Amino acid sequence: MSASGPACGGGPDGVRPLLSAGRRVVVDGHAICAQCGRAVALVGPDRWGHAPRGRATQPPRITLARLKAARSYADLKARFPAATCSEDEWREGIRRLEAFRTALAAAGRRRTLRADENPYLELVALLGGGPGGWGLTPGLAQLLDLGERRRELASLCSWAIPTDAALDVLARYAPLVECGAGMGYWAALLRARGVDVTAYDRTPPGRRARNAYHRHGHRPWTEIQRGASVETARRHAGRSLVLCWPPYEDDAASYAVLRAYRGDVLVYVGEPEEGATGSVRFHRELRLNWTPVEALELPHWPRVADRVVVYRRNPERRPHRERDRCFECRRFIATGAIGRCDACFRRRPPALALRVGKHRVEYPQDVVAAMPPALCMAFERSPSRIR
Repeated sequence: MSASGPACGGGPDGVRPLLSAGRRVVVDGHAICAQCGRAVALVGPDRWGHAPRGRATQPPRITLARLKAARSYADLKARFPAATCSEDEWREGIRRLEAFRTALAAAGRRRTLRADENPYLELVALLGGGPGGWGLTPGLAQLLDLGERRRELASLCSWAIPTDAALDVLARYAPLVECGAGMGYWAALLRARGVDVTAYDRTPPGRRARNAYHRHGHRPWTEIQRGASVETARRHAGRSLVLCWPPYEDDAASYAVLRAYRGDVLVYVGEPEEGATGSVRFHRELRLNWTPVEALELPHWPRVADRVVVYRRNPERRPHRERDRCFECRRFIATGAIGRCDACFRRRPPALALRVGKHRVEYPQDVVAAMPPALCMAFERSPSRIR
């Protein structure tokens, strides 16, 4: 069926989303029709309809103002058909969001931090998280919109949530140099405790600075010197190097910094090798030439597994011999790449290929033949499909 084909009325039960193992199949961020593969959206409690022009728009975000605007629980469900909360969860969500908003505004007015303060951890606790985990019902978690709350707090404070125990670990390895310090939240808490830490960032955040990771507009919590991480690490061999949440696909923020550093102690705050922090080369360098000596779990946002790990440099450096190869021709490909090289893809294109981030996902003919017809049609229309 082409994108301009006849209208779909759904099956005997009307328009329904395609399911797999009881879960809705999602293509390009939206559910798809089980009959035609076009985007569908909830139009009422358990009632689905085709999205205009076959592509779903994002449903309205559940905000505190919109939650409070609902005149009753029935009105809430009418405004947000996808909401799964109970009436009690609706009222509890409003209470927690009101407390969070008040505390967030107060934190945004702060300019300094004392040794006994940690507003980030307190804000997370108001939402229901902390060192003991989250323990939220699915309905309440949906109302709190934890993904958006995380982005707000990361922009204001840090991508990792510090605790007293984590700060104590860093203090034991002082003096410190933090590269890519962002808002300087960890550095501010350490300095308030009397710890010797020097903090740098290529683009220290602020009202006029364009830092893509910290857009709140709040000035840094402590003095952040401007400087490229590689040059900074090279100059401070006498300090323990601190890297907190270096971006996954940026060698210059993790691997290059570690190679430039001439000291013996690294304090890494982030996820393991299969996670979202530190580049592929960075984690391979850690496996080859550094030994973990101490580790501590941090309070996690949902689906995040960051922690503090202290590494010591091994006496002898081993060269990188692990190389990534094309699955088909076995030629070398870019580090961290997966699948086949571009030459093999052009010579023998697969039945279906999709672009996912910087990667290409290929589907052979037998896999495509086993897909539900609606899923095949959705992939045919997808802007992620490689023509």
